[in-house]
Amino acid sequence: MKKYTFIFAGAGLSSLMTVYEMIQSGSFSEQKILLIDANSKITNDKTWSFWEKESGDFDAILAKKYETANFKSSRYSRKLDLQPYIYKTVRAVDFYKKMFELINQQPNIEFLEAQISNFSESEKGIVVETNLGVFHGEKLFNSLYNPNLVLSQTKFPLVQQHFIGWFIKSKESVFTPETATFMDFSIPQKDTTRFMYVLPTSSTEALLEYTLFSPTLLNKEEYEIGIKDYIKKLGISEYEIVEKEHGNIPMTCYPFWKDNTQNILNIGSAGGWTKASTGYTFKNTTKKSKEVVRFLQNHSDFRKFHRKDKFWFYDLLLIHILFHKNEIGSSIFSSMFRKVKASLIFKFLDEETSLGQDLKVIWQCPKMPFLNALFSRIFK
Repeated sequence: MKKYTFIFAGAGLSSLMTVYEMIQSGSFSEQKILLIDANSKITNDKTWSFWEKESGDFDAILAKKYETANFKSSRYSRKLDLQPYIYKTVRAVDFYKKMFELINQQPNIEFLEAQISNFSESEKGIVVETNLGVFHGEKLFNSLYNPNLVLSQTKFPLVQQHFIGWFIKSKESVFTPETATFMDFSIPQKDTTRFMYVLPTSSTEALLEYTLFSPTLLNKEEYEIGIKDYIKKLGISEYEIVEKEHGNIPMTCYPFWKDNTQNILNIGSAGGWTKASTGYTFKNTTKKSKEVVRFLQNHSDFRKFHRKDKFWFYDLLLIHILFHKNEIGSSIFSSMFRKVKASLIFKFLDEETSLGQDLKVIWQCPKMPFLNALFSRIFK
């Protein structure tokens, strides 16, 4: 029976990033590692965006980068100078290709395209059951998100970032290639928090995503009607849809770490690695994967891998507001972006600010919703 030191249930962003950091560390070349996923990871199923101050590990595969960005609300618009940060975009297919080219060079790492039906832990380690057989290991990284964990309780509300995106080529030159649009709240809100997110790649090409932060999803037609209306608003009369994507990212402060065991660590969305207040995944996963590798070099009990800090609590308050009063989401983000420098907002979202800097950001937001959320959480 072949046994592995580490088995990854799922080979998405969090698993691949963790394996990447393992390889980079040079500390795991003697350990047998197995990644299992039902998807071969050869198509572009999503687009990730993130910000960095300097050059990074993934600059060679960037689809685009931006030094400025637009923010719009129903009352004002603002062009944001992102310096010293650069906003970067990576297509998933390019990321997968880079990761698997590296993995295929490692004799100690295997990838198996298979459907996982179950996994469990015993005194002898972990067991993963698939349609292609049963696999044994010492440690398991699970990135298979189980929504029932969050939906079966009410203490930690779930807001979803859900969207449909079209990458289009237009007849008219209406886009500014050097400038992204983070959030355009000028679209009809319909008592929810919804905005357009735009990533241009040329004056005639861009990814346009109709996005919501809300507890419930829409039917497909409503997203696509929203995109069509926005395209018309931009003054585009003729265009071609080159590619489509869709997504649903859980935004919650549910304590996923409580479901970790001695030998099973939940990672990615299954481990709460998504930044709860924004749904940003790539940057958080980069930081968390580095933390995992440092942890493995000194510890063996996965139950000790977690921390709860002030940023977790800030996120908890915002998610509480977006869940119970979703219609005021645009006013919260608009108030923050109106006066606060983009560089400070990025630093705040990276969870690298001091308490004084936190207050500079938070103080620009409407006060009463956060005070009400604070009292609600105290007595929850």
